[in-house]
Amino acid sequence: MKLPVQISARQTLVMALGAVWAHKFRSGLTILGIVIGITTVVTVASLLTGLRQGIVDFFQEFGPDNIFIARVSGDPSGQQARPKERKRKPLRPEYADYLRSVVRSTADVGVSLYIIPQGGNVLSVKVPGYESDNLFVAGASRNLYDISPRDVQQGRLFTREEELRGQRVCLVGSALGEALFPAGNGVGRSIWLDGGEFTVVGIFAPAKGGFFGENGLDRQIVIPLATARIRYPQADNFFLTAQARHGQREEAIEEIRAALRKLRHTPRKEEDDFTISTADSIIENFDKITGMIVLISMAISALGLLVGGIGVMNIMLVSVTERTREIGVRKAIGARRRDIVLQFLSEAVALTGAGGMIGIVFSIVVTLLIGAIFPSLRCKVPSWAVATAFSVSVVVGLFFGVWPAVTAARLDPVEALRYE
Repeated sequence: MKLPVQISARQTLVMALGAVWAHKFRSGLTILGIVIGITTVVTVASLLTGLRQGIVDFFQEFGPDNIFIARVSGDPSGQQARPKERKRKPLRPEYADYLRSVVRSTADVGVSLYIIPQGGNVLSVKVPGYESDNLFVAGASRNLYDISPRDVQQGRLFTREEELRGQRVCLVGSALGEALFPAGNGVGRSIWLDGGEFTVVGIFAPAKGGFFGENGLDRQIVIPLATARIRYPQADNFFLTAQARHGQREEAIEEIRAALRKLRHTPRKEEDDFTISTADSIIENFDKITGMIVLISMAISALGLLVGGIGVMNIMLVSVTERTREIGVRKAIGARRRDIVLQFLSEAVALTGAGGMIGIVFSIVVTLLIGAIFPSLRCKVPSWAVATAFSVSVVVGLFFGVWPAVTAARLDPVEALRYE
């Protein structure tokens, strides 16, 4: 008696891949939904990873022990603040002296003043042959750069004496410095800022990180705080930066909150009428926002994966019908049910796995293309996104390939051989 021929798992896999390759066009259309879903998830993850790293670098430059105190949350300029927060009393520069004296866990407190144009006016800077209104103007106390150091590419920082005297000197961000002085000879030159003449004493080095690849500090002009208060007496958008003593940041936050509530006469049962934040808390808030974006992109990609999975199941059921006689022959020469199941599951996984690989390649190409168009936006394809995308595509193949595989395995060999 002749024993049935046993077919190895390797032979079964080769047969499955051959069946997929034999219908390339049909297979391509079948996995289109998989490709779209995987491309969406990996591309969004890549962009958000690069954006997050830029923001992390941006806030780490301000120092891990620093505490930021503002009248409103979000943008320190307050232009995007909620209506309720806009009603809050402004902070005062005198708060810095008070906090230095009463908060023992704080080493120092610096003050910034953001200049917001009033009445539809636009701030502009001008040098002979060039003028720009793409800039930000702020006043700063000299000790702010001891608390949050910034590299100076040319020249120097303004001195404490220059600040106390209210002298018209300024520091210029790197991008704005290149625009104003393309020859690189800006230090000691005069600029006309909002109609007033200022002397450039230093040009900052390019700031690290940023939002969407851009850092507003590179287009900022900083003047001494006293000068800013003389020049813009109506400006009241003050921002405090407190430096906690090493290892005492949490204590400093609580002490600052208590001191400011007392100073601003905030009733005990009412919430703070100011905002305290740190680099970590800002990054955590950003992660919450990006988490929602990732969930939305996953929901969109899930629709693509669902469509692709249904397409795989449908085409596999058609394949079972088309290959009924082949299945009968395989069973007749010794193929077991598990061999048939493995073959059709392998075909389904091959389809969706190929879709996953194509989607990953597309997403890498898109990410590199965006990085080439916007060099300052550091796009990086995270390894976890690639691994997750490929794993999900394989799981989709397994899930939607089970029913066709079981259907094929249950065919009666005698009836299958008679099928025309």
